[in-house]
Amino acid sequence: MAAYGDVDPEKCERMLARVRHRGPDDTGILAVDGAWLGHQRLSIIDVSGGHQPLTDVDETAWIVGNGEIYNHERLTSRLPDGVLRSGSDTEAALHAVMRGGPAAVATLNGMFAIAMVTADGGGLVARDPMGVKPLYWVTGGGVTLFASELRAFDDEDRPRVEAFPPGSLWTTGAGVVRFADAVPVEVRPARRAQHETWDNVVLDEVRDAVVAAVRRRMMSDVGVGVFLSGGLDSALVAAVAAREARDRGEVLPTFAVGTADSGDLVAAARVAEHIGSEHHEVLVTADAIAEALDEAVTVIEHFDPALVRSAVPNLLLAREASKAVKVVLTGEGADELFAGYSYTHTEEFADPDALHAELVRSLEQLHGLNLQRCDRTTMFYGLEAREPFLDAALVRTALALPPEWKQCTGGRPEKALLREAFTGWLPEDLLWRGKEQFGDGSGAGTVLAVLAAEKVAGNDTGATPEVPAHCWPLRSDEEVLYFAIWNREFAGIRADATLQPFATA
Repeated sequence: MAAYGDVDPEKCERMLARVRHRGPDDTGILAVDGAWLGHQRLSIIDVSGGHQPLTDVDETAWIVGNGEIYNHERLTSRLPDGVLRSGSDTEAALHAVMRGGPAAVATLNGMFAIAMVTADGGGLVARDPMGVKPLYWVTGGGVTLFASELRAFDDEDRPRVEAFPPGSLWTTGAGVVRFADAVPVEVRPARRAQHETWDNVVLDEVRDAVVAAVRRRMMSDVGVGVFLSGGLDSALVAAVAAREARDRGEVLPTFAVGTADSGDLVAAARVAEHIGSEHHEVLVTADAIAEALDEAVTVIEHFDPALVRSAVPNLLLAREASKAVKVVLTGEGADELFAGYSYTHTEEFADPDALHAELVRSLEQLHGLNLQRCDRTTMFYGLEAREPFLDAALVRTALALPPEWKQCTGGRPEKALLREAFTGWLPEDLLWRGKEQFGDGSGAGTVLAVLAAEKVAGNDTGATPEVPAHCWPLRSDEEVLYFAIWNREFAGIRADATLQPFATA
């Protein structure tokens, strides 16, 4: 939470209190002339010494940050002795900007939303290029407000709330400036294929990039686990993380959720047995899914059916996982990098250039869809989710591959290259298992579809209001039901300024 201009400290404290769940370990507040910083800390790096706001030795600048800076040790290794006051990764961002100016934000490799203030009244706010970490803002009336969730803002501010764009920074002097794209310009378009298929050099390159990305995201001074759906993406993350944990003399915790005998639970249990993880299952009933619906819509601050279907089991899973760890790795991003969705293999994307353009587009939209669901369901329980497949180096590697190799030609399944790169890491039948959407594989999708049809048919939707002009036309019974819940909790928020819908409901 940050404010610049004509600051009302009591208002800021109210806003910060509404997102206390994101960091239940510590609260930090700083008020200076013309600015206010507030932080709810989830202690992961330098647990004892990383209290925020952080400041430099001379107390000329302060910073708060949400997320992780994965290259913080490399950044701080260049600093003179006596400069650092903590081992926090956020302090690396503070010194990078103090030495290099606002443009130095581009040197940060990680997922972050940061806010700074200087003793002379200057301010800076920035969000990571992929938009893994959320950020919203309101400007006008002599003050500019920033917060991590929609729920933070007072009722009177809601109509002016907007999503702050990923890869952008705001300063008190220059306003909003773009500093990076979700997909680096140098990997557009992908190089053309000179061979019909890939070779071992390519497989090694892809595998090494995935392994390195997982290893970076296991950076932590507290426990790290994996959300294991049983699908390919999370299974690969878990397999790599389990080896890394074993090298440290540890056993990786994995977590899976589903209804009795759901495909996700069965597959996840087999993966866990193969990799030797300490496996935890969350078995849910249809009643539990129905009971969690209102909370799930409220927590993810969205009403898109695809997001809600996966949010319900995600929320139940996060609640249990937070009892054992503070960090979890997930498989988000693999489908966007390697064309894992069935729609990308239709005639519309038969042209390789069209497929590549769609993968880039889908990556650029992730911040308002799956990443929003993933962040909110975990952070609601003080749990940090990290997405190895969205590692900047891995994104470059994957999108530099010829798009022809990602097509399902010659009878090969989706993501065949990625599967082949990890031959031997998983049982063959699981390595080549077909894709299920998380909400479907867990069993939640079926339960929610039936529930929505019953409620809408019986007009039991909480007196659904007329859909406002700022919202897209509701596309299904599920969306009607979920919108009624969302509108009740977030009345005044403009959907067109803060949310993104999937293409279909």
